[in-house]
Amino acid sequence: MQVFRCSSAWIGDRVRSDVDITVDDAGRIAGIDAVASRPGLNVVALPGVVLPGFANAHSHAFHRALRGRTHGDGGTFWTWRERMYEVAGILDPDLYFVLARAVFSEMALAGVTSVGEFHYVHHQPDGSTYDDPNAMGEALRHAAREAGIRLTLLDTCYLSGGLSDAGHSALQPDQRRFGDGTAARWAERFGALTGDPKTNIGAAIHSVRAVPRDQMPEVVRAADGRPLHVHLSEQRAENEACEAAYGMSPTEVLAAAGALGPLTTAVHATHLAPRDIALLGESRTSACFCPTTERDLADGIGPALGLARAGSPLCLGSDQHAVIDLMEEARALEMHERLDHHERGRFRPGELVEAL
Repeated sequence: MQVFRCSSAWIGDRVRSDVDITVDDAGRIAGIDAVASRPGLNVVALPGVVLPGFANAHSHAFHRALRGRTHGDGGTFWTWRERMYEVAGILDPDLYFVLARAVFSEMALAGVTSVGEFHYVHHQPDGSTYDDPNAMGEALRHAAREAGIRLTLLDTCYLSGGLSDAGHSALQPDQRRFGDGTAARWAERFGALTGDPKTNIGAAIHSVRAVPRDQMPEVVRAADGRPLHVHLSEQRAENEACEAAYGMSPTEVLAAAGALGPLTTAVHATHLAPRDIALLGESRTSACFCPTTERDLADGIGPALGLARAGSPLCLGSDQHAVIDLMEEARALEMHERLDHHERGRFRPGELVEAL
């Protein structure tokens, strides 16, 4: 047993002074108490304010390889995506493990103790499966274990190359390794994944661009009480294509598929209409903002406070890892609100800590 003596610590919903946190030999918190004599125990004094470990709710580990490499010629999200596909194309399970272990270690050093990895690089570059169809996901599991971070592996359904008024297009050559053909085949592979004490298994719908509407219910059924994540309205072009194809917003498509609810997290949620905000809030769907990525890719500023007030819990992610600093993500959430609404103090400090 070890005691960490905190001059200040965030307990519940506020900062408290003179707190002892007792940790057992397995590394689990065994007690949180007022400072007192602890004979026979090793006591370590911690200055400053001690916060709970951060949960990085949205990560693409392999995007870390793009840091500092995509800014020379300007561009947009869509031109950045081409560079991202190039990195995805060279990965194999061994390289994925090495890269992810480094990224997860960087997170641990930044105070992150759990991560949601939005994983869609499933197969070989030509789309054929590895001997173990989940070899790439297992590489992520082993990387997180070696880095000492808890993992929620969000195995992602990715079936289509894009969406337009003509409907969904086939996967392009640089997307083939992401796809399983149908949601039913994805669900079969997904069903072979099992959790462990340090790994939780969840599901993801990549986006309304990448999963046709009629395939979404199969993903929802397969998730069955597990976390379900989805990229939502990160780009205006996605909204326009969805309206042209379905006559509905992406949020409305997800609602019709039964994909919204308290176990679902909408990632980015940048370009939303009032009706979308209401649907997400009323269903208690969480919203994950990734401000450092959203500004790096020129996505836009999402309605974070509007969603929170409508009933959507907020969380944060470092996404493409332009920066791995959840405190900066929380700070940016407030700062982006100020820029968008010309008003300071939009969030209370406790609300920002809660999002961590």
